[in-house]
Amino acid sequence: MAGGGPLLLGVRHHGPGSARAVRAALESARPGIVLIEGPPEADALIPLAADEDMRPPVALLAHAVDEPGRSAFWPLAEFSPEWVAVRWALEHDVPARFIDLPAAHTLAWRAGECAVEGTEPDEPEGSASGKGSGYGPGTGDGHGPGKGDGHGPGEGGEPGVREGDESGAVLPGLRGDPLAALAEAAGYDDPELWWEDAVEHRGAGDGDVLAPFTALEEAMTALRETEEGGGPDRDLVREAYMRLQVRAAQREFTQGVAVVCGAWHVPALRRKVTVGADRALLKGLPRTKVEMTWVPWTHRRLSRAGGYGAGIESPGWYGHLFTAPDRPVERWLTKVAGLLRAEDRLVSSAHVIEAVRLAETLAVMRGRPLPGLSETTEAVRAVMCEGSDVPLALVHDRLVVGDVLGAVPAGAPAVPLQRDLARLQRRLRLKPEAPERELELDLRKETDAGRSRLLHRLRLLGVGWGEPAASRGSTGTFRETWRLRWEPELSVRVAEAGVWGTTVLAAATARAEADAVTAQTLAEVTALAERCLLAELPDALGPVMRILADRAALDTDVGHLAQALPALVRSLRYGDVRGTGTGALAEVAAGLAERIFVGLPPACAALDADAAQEMRRHVDAVHGAVGLLSDTPAPGHGALRARWRDVLRTLSARDTVPGVVRGRAVRLLLDDGELPPDEAARLMGLVLSPGTRPADAAAWIEGFVGGGSGGGMLLLHDERLLALVDAWLTGVPAEAFTDVLPLLRRTFSAYEPGVRRSIGELVRRGPEGRGAATAAGAGVPGFAADLDTGRADAVLQVVRQLLGLDDGCVEEAAGGAYPADSTIPSVPSVLSVPSVASDQSFLPGAADPSDQSRPSDRTSPSDRTRPPDRTDPSGQSDRVALSDWADRTDRTDRTDRTDRTDRTGRTGRTDRADRADRTGRVGPVSQLGRAGPAEPVEQADAGTVPQDRAGNDTVEVDA
Repeated sequence: MAGGGPLLLGVRHHGPGSARAVRAALESARPGIVLIEGPPEADALIPLAADEDMRPPVALLAHAVDEPGRSAFWPLAEFSPEWVAVRWALEHDVPARFIDLPAAHTLAWRAGECAVEGTEPDEPEGSASGKGSGYGPGTGDGHGPGKGDGHGPGEGGEPGVREGDESGAVLPGLRGDPLAALAEAAGYDDPELWWEDAVEHRGAGDGDVLAPFTALEEAMTALRETEEGGGPDRDLVREAYMRLQVRAAQREFTQGVAVVCGAWHVPALRRKVTVGADRALLKGLPRTKVEMTWVPWTHRRLSRAGGYGAGIESPGWYGHLFTAPDRPVERWLTKVAGLLRAEDRLVSSAHVIEAVRLAETLAVMRGRPLPGLSETTEAVRAVMCEGSDVPLALVHDRLVVGDVLGAVPAGAPAVPLQRDLARLQRRLRLKPEAPERELELDLRKETDAGRSRLLHRLRLLGVGWGEPAASRGSTGTFRETWRLRWEPELSVRVAEAGVWGTTVLAAATARAEADAVTAQTLAEVTALAERCLLAELPDALGPVMRILADRAALDTDVGHLAQALPALVRSLRYGDVRGTGTGALAEVAAGLAERIFVGLPPACAALDADAAQEMRRHVDAVHGAVGLLSDTPAPGHGALRARWRDVLRTLSARDTVPGVVRGRAVRLLLDDGELPPDEAARLMGLVLSPGTRPADAAAWIEGFVGGGSGGGMLLLHDERLLALVDAWLTGVPAEAFTDVLPLLRRTFSAYEPGVRRSIGELVRRGPEGRGAATAAGAGVPGFAADLDTGRADAVLQVVRQLLGLDDGCVEEAAGGAYPADSTIPSVPSVLSVPSVASDQSFLPGAADPSDQSRPSDRTSPSDRTRPPDRTDPSGQSDRVALSDWADRTDRTDRTDRTDRTDRTGRTGRTDRADRADRTGRVGPVSQLGRAGPAEPVEQADAGTVPQDRAGNDTVEVDA
């Protein structure tokens, strides 16, 4: 403020280094007033920043009164210099004012531009959509310190191109990103790195708190000298208004004036311009009536990745730098370690220490004063993530950007609808949160039912706070699952919806009635009726039902009727669980069903392939809807299900109906038990006869077993149908095969991989392997008449591992793990292994009797030998007497038994002795690998294995 001029503090919006410097400069200068870049309509909202319930990030929201969708944001984070200036002024009882171009001009200007271009702003200006990017209404992407880089309505125009400039002399990229030009001049490839080294990691320097602002002003002055030239644009208008406000403040306050604005504007504010020239620029600006309030904001919306033009790449990191009292790198890496531990990754204190060392080493090697985000990120990747970018992406999403959601006090100005919504949120304990979360609702509970009503009503109003999701548990109509996420732009949607009413209920009712009038199709009206029931809007349901009845009476398109019926039936179900009267709805649904029954068969004639596929979907939808309807849903409408089955029989028998529809009708009748399997096989045989064109037969097959509706399992368990398809497919002529291949591929590609594999295995075996496909009583579907010994032998090794009968366990037994007089624990009958005379491989280490010359695979110090075979009187080989063998080997090598433990680390002798009283007996294994019935037998002696009545041994192993 030397020489009586204002103290100009040029900053980078959302820069923690600039925020710290602003605080230090204000503490040193103690001005009489603080002027801040922002809309002056928000001056009355400044005192709310001192409220204890105000928690940044927040944003100033301006919207046109007559058109709430025309709006703009000015976001402020805890580390924003503007927020720090506001807080300092409130703490020191110093007046604070916003001095940027009023939002009334900004919004009107934007509306005029859209009218000239013939477009409409679909997203709020300055929002995350990228249509706005400036703290003021500048062009360019604005992540530099000044023009078009703030938190308000901007254009998001091409960098370096100034509106209204026809000279073409603008330095490329300069106006869009001044920091990039400064970083390039300093030899940096990344503007963020240059800003961190030049500002964030350095202090004020030699006690001069104004040094950073002086240096930045000199740099911006040099840049603007190369950029100047051209006619007036929005920046020049904004700067003219700001100069007028600064002059007025200087006349009013003699203690001094401090101005906090984007560094890009400082040279313009320092320039000497006459009052008349500034007023001439402001003359004739468009204007509209606006309202302003505070709304919550999020770190994610501050990020450039979210589309916000003034965004920074790492709001979470910048917030940490601003709030960390000391040792920011160590504290940051500790946060990272905590996050990774919460995700079940092994990260210890040693990882944190090593990551800090690595980050500091990288900073020294690169000549940086302190480790920045790039160094800490590389250290996290190398030390904590083991070189993987997958957990690193989680760190970037949760910490570097973050989902911090601000809060505003209840006393902040708001439209009546917003106040009613806040009241409902508090009553239902449904707090808006930035992170996405799932909410399970039980509609039998009053609180959950209220939450469901609120979310459905907000969806009707276009406020997409919650989206329905598939339930993971019960599929009953009394349960709902919602995926919730609160976005700052929803505040604008609430303001827009305020034109429909002052409460959520009144606004949703009015919106539903208006949508019913403007609906174009019958399906839209039925969907709206369903949403009215879900939202419990009784006052809207009556008008909607009247419009639905009128539309249904006039609509003769069966496809439209078929699209409308499922929504009506779902509405009936939801109405039942919610206790809503649905008498009129049931009457309309029954009437629609009857009209579909009459019109569907004629509508299915003479359809092309695409129309046939669509009609097949209609048939499926109507079938599901009729299945949910009661047999007499309304007076005068009875036996609907029986009449629908008659319609399906008619469709299945008409040759003029496309094959895909006929096949689908046969399948639906078969699934409902209305068509015997033999009749279904007969119909398939007729369709797949040589007299049918291959394309028609393929379409019938697609309708019968295609569409992912369980047709694969049908073929898998009914070999007659599979044999018919197999025989037909092998008989298709070569010239016609290429025509039916796309249909067949579409049919079978919808099956699960396991189903396709099983069908392929059955086809590979052929008719001989499958047995007679058409013979009655062919045995268990999918299995041959005899046991496949090759496949049975393949599972023996797995059974050995499940029972623990591998080499290690045999060695334990040989070492005395089982006492000589102990009973071998039992095994579940399904895992009982039969004795085989020619193969003792069930006992690990046993030699093959068919090859006596083969040396034993195992030897032991005690020269353990293969247990002897025993033969019962019937001549069949019994199992080895394991207890005899264990007793013999126990006496041979008793000294090796003391410290031996089993594979789980437990002492075998003690554990098995404890389990001796918990043994059980199981029966022999049947021929198909199934356990036979368990029968009690008598224990012969300690040296034998119990036998059942058939003479088969039973093994007792711990279950």
